[in-house]
Amino acid sequence: MSIESPVIGYTLGDQAGIGPEVIRAALQQASGKAHYRSMGKSISCTPGQPTIETAHAAMEHLEQAADALKSGEIDAVVTAPICKENLHKVGFNYPGQTEFFADRLGVSNFAMCLTGKHLTVALCTTHLSIAEVPHRLKSSEIVRVAHLLADFLQKTGTQAPRVAIAGLNPHNGENGAFGNEESTLIIPAINELCQQSCNARFTGPCVPDCVYRDAAQGLYDGVVAPYHDQALIPLKLLDFDNAVNVTIGLPRLRVSPDHGTAFGIAGKGLANPASTMRAFEIALNSVH
Repeated sequence: MSIESPVIGYTLGDQAGIGPEVIRAALQQASGKAHYRSMGKSISCTPGQPTIETAHAAMEHLEQAADALKSGEIDAVVTAPICKENLHKVGFNYPGQTEFFADRLGVSNFAMCLTGKHLTVALCTTHLSIAEVPHRLKSSEIVRVAHLLADFLQKTGTQAPRVAIAGLNPHNGENGAFGNEESTLIIPAINELCQQSCNARFTGPCVPDCVYRDAAQGLYDGVVAPYHDQALIPLKLLDFDNAVNVTIGLPRLRVSPDHGTAFGIAGKGLANPASTMRAFEIALNSVH
């Protein structure tokens, strides 16, 4: 997509947290190739002390952002961290912002993607117990998420992305000694992906304890992970300060810093805006 002067929206999250200060710092460094628009009003509050009022304001920002994305008033949105516990008290009935935006935009084919300077990962399952993962992991989900990740990589500048599909079990199950999900679920998914033409190369199943190192060293452009912590532990080890959370599959990009509200340091000048700065950079890249 080529947009001469895109409009990037942003929310302030729970304004008792670090959202307003990291957004402000990021905007001071943001590219002049876009217009930046707040999705709601700033309110008076005490840093570090979330209230029902700050939750209502956060909810208002999210609703306005979703409406603006849906209508095309903005081309992408950067969302600051929210406090889900407080939002649930004011009617936010979603696991997180990922599911909220997908629902509001009427999208069922979406996934959570985390991307940093060293790693980009997409998750086949998210907030589940480890015991549930083998029962919820399906070949169709692996195929679906892999296509979404390849599409995101292409939209952000990688012409022919190399996507690794991580195995689930230690040593890829050692031919069934430690589990058979690689042969029953993952290999069929990779075979299907390789038969479909989408200008991407899919590889796997890749041994989980090596694939993230390989990707960080440039062998792959992205990794599809079977479960949350397998991907997020290496991502946060390597890219804690610059990783961002992307809802892939939306018609227009929603991206946020990969950290929380940090109420404990809000208003103290200690918040690192690097992740938010990168969120604005990715939002702009997605529409250029």
